Amino acid sequence: MKVLIADDEPLARKRLISLLNDIDAELDVVAEVGDGKAAVEACRKQVIDLAMLDIRMPGMDGIAAALALSQEEKPPAVIFVTAYDEHALAAFDANAIDYLLKPIRTKRLQQALKKVSQLTQQQTKALLAAEKEENLCVSYRGALMRIPLHEVIYLHADSKYVEVCHKNGYALLESSLKTVEEKYPERFLRIHRNALVDPASIRELAKDSEGQPVLRLQGADKMLSVSRRHLPEVRSFIRD
Repeated sequence: MKVLIADDEPLARKRLISLLNDIDAELDVVAEVGDGKAAVEACRKQVIDLAMLDIRMPGMDGIAAALALSQEEKPPAVIFVTAYDEHALAAFDANAIDYLLKPIRTKRLQQALKKVSQLTQQQTKALLAAEKEENLCVSYRGALMRIPLHEVIYLHADSKYVEVCHKNGYALLESSLKTVEEKYPERFLRIHRNALVDPASIRELAKDSEGQPVLRLQGADKMLSVSRRHLPEVRSFIRD
């Protein structure tokens, strides 16, 4: 397994390399860098199986680097290694497989590496099974994943990424809603400037506590807002 380590502290990189060598001699650290931008560039120059990223680094931090790497054609799995535990939620939102706190314990590192191996096997099976279907290509915990269109419940734009709610959970899509809408013009219904839904998943058009229209979707935990502009089309669809 080819490994990249990104940490702005040389001693921290050296210690992590030592731990990896003690765990498995076949773990090959092929690159070590001091910031997120250098990590992304290194992964674009060669195939990296696992990127171990510190979160707080100068310039591009580890979270931003992980999100950038997830959009590569063959993204590495990502494990965050950091001295700060307040970033755990953001780390998993950035598709990390695991989150290790410094100082790293050998047993905990072994557990994280096992997850990488298991995810790689699962992803291979999923890609083969979905090969002949129309899919959305999304990022999930450091790897690319294909989600069959018929499993997508809704797409919701938040900042510069799109959250994909599907039958098995959530993932991130970097393509815009407009791109998805143009590629699959008959597949999704626009209900808001920031949301597309699977029409077959619509169960109820209701109002929230403030009297604003919202949609309840089968398989989704939250209700989505319907804009005034798109409300007539949504009503027409439900009636028909």
